[in-house]
Amino acid sequence: MTSKTTDDPYASLRYNEFKLFLLIRFSLVMAWSMQFIIVEWEVYRLTNDPLSLGIIGLMEIIPAFSIALFAGHIVDQNEKKKVLLICSLAFLSLSTGFWYLSFEAVQQDIGPQYTLYLIYALVFFGGIVRAFISPTVFSLMALVVPKKLYPNAAAWSSSVWQLSAVLGPAIGGFSLHQIGVNSSLLMVMCMVTVAIFFGLLLKKKAILNPKIGEPVWQSLKVGLRFVFGTKLILAALTLDMIAVLFGGAVALLPVFAKDILEVGAQGFGILRAAPAVGSFLVMFSLAYFPIQKNAGIKLLVAVFVFGCSILLFGLSTFFWLSVFALFMSGVADGVSMVIRSTILQIYTPDDMRGRVSSVTNMFVGSSNELGAFESGFTAKIMGTVPAVVFGGIMTLVTVGATTVVSPSLRQLHIDTSADADDNST
Repeated sequence: MTSKTTDDPYASLRYNEFKLFLLIRFSLVMAWSMQFIIVEWEVYRLTNDPLSLGIIGLMEIIPAFSIALFAGHIVDQNEKKKVLLICSLAFLSLSTGFWYLSFEAVQQDIGPQYTLYLIYALVFFGGIVRAFISPTVFSLMALVVPKKLYPNAAAWSSSVWQLSAVLGPAIGGFSLHQIGVNSSLLMVMCMVTVAIFFGLLLKKKAILNPKIGEPVWQSLKVGLRFVFGTKLILAALTLDMIAVLFGGAVALLPVFAKDILEVGAQGFGILRAAPAVGSFLVMFSLAYFPIQKNAGIKLLVAVFVFGCSILLFGLSTFFWLSVFALFMSGVADGVSMVIRSTILQIYTPDDMRGRVSSVTNMFVGSSNELGAFESGFTAKIMGTVPAVVFGGIMTLVTVGATTVVSPSLRQLHIDTSADADDNST
């Protein structure tokens, strides 16, 4: 790696297709995050039951988890631009369905209960879409920048992800307050259309998998063997999965906004955006100050801070203290995300990026939805505040246990010139 690419924080941005990639990712993530909180708000309005928020997560995780490995196999076997456009069109269909169900006349015609069932069905379909779109985006990034720029590209890609995650909930919350659910979902449809437009501008990409036509089960076995045999990837994913599983307080934000802090839809948007603001700011700074050295210690500290922030949020009864706690949880999560993303991009072979990304989503992405279900379920049993406090405590316990039993994670340094095979067990 030349000193120029090492020292240039904008190195990956000098590639036009990478800039197109960032615009696509921004549009899709912003649309998805807007849609998610709008659906959360509408479901809680229909039910006034925190368990229903957990069921949203469960409905998405079932298909996303069940077909993740198969989706990764499909992505590795096909041209990435085509797969991305198919996923985006499926996303647009999903958003159109939510938009249709948001009409008051439609809800009155089919009844609130059946409206809820149809929303859950669309969330289930969204889980299928997510199972394909995540490995597609992960694989595509490696095709638009050279390998030596993966750490820099990962920082920018994660920053754009968080920027869209900041604007999505914020705009979603404010639009709920100003123009209502129906028009807010129409905005989501427009954002997905923008992503499709930018996707059409990409060039077709080479299929780097030399084993086209490989039997599905053999392909999946190879992907699983790689992930579970690579210490760096497995340790980072395991810690993140468990922390997110027990720290899913974000799923209960509609309850906090409406019933505990009493700040309504506008306050809900601020609360929902606070973690993403923290993540975006820290990720943007990491493009200038890489964190490869002592990455394992930094990852453990980040997850510890995340657990403390969730604990503070659960105990807070003041709106701006709650916002601060969520902001700090985002800062910690941002550090964790950049470390994990860099590890995956550097140590994953080009021919199995789809499968490895799918396994990653089974670890981390799925734990978000399982965490949402866990939060909703425990809130139903022990109350909303105790459920969040319990999650924060369990996250801290997890960090402590991982620090003791995993010396390889404590000693983790990210080597931008290493091959994945050098770190496999």
